[in-house]
Amino acid sequence: MPHLKVSGTGDKTRYLPLHPGTNALIHEYLEAAGHGEDDNGALFRPIKNNRTGMLAKAVTPDAVYKLVRQYSALLGFEIGAHALRATAATNALDHQADIAKVQEWLGHANIATTRIYDHRKTRPADSPTFKVAY
Repeated sequence: MPHLKVSGTGDKTRYLPLHPGTNALIHEYLEAAGHGEDDNGALFRPIKNNRTGMLAKAVTPDAVYKLVRQYSALLGFEIGAHALRATAATNALDHQADIAKVQEWLGHANIATTRIYDHRKTRPADSPTFKVAY
């Protein structure tokens, strides 16, 4: 099973399984971006580097944030990269993903942080009241 190596906050590294459909799309992107032969390099790289000229290093988290803001603004709204992460976590939880697995996926040290994204408890039908058999 292919995996993505993700470097997170505090130099935490984790390996996430890669969905087969996503794997194909990533390889198409790598080919189009001109670094399809380098499966072990950074996924998102700068298209130009005025300082060193090197394009092998990953774009910075700040650059990702600015790109998301720029492209979302072109679509008529402004969000940050964290909003995309929160949406993915909420979507996974809404589709019955295990909260402990989502915690691991996001790299949260404490499950309480992951519970912020868990909006299932706000739906009345998901309340324990409706789970009790009478």
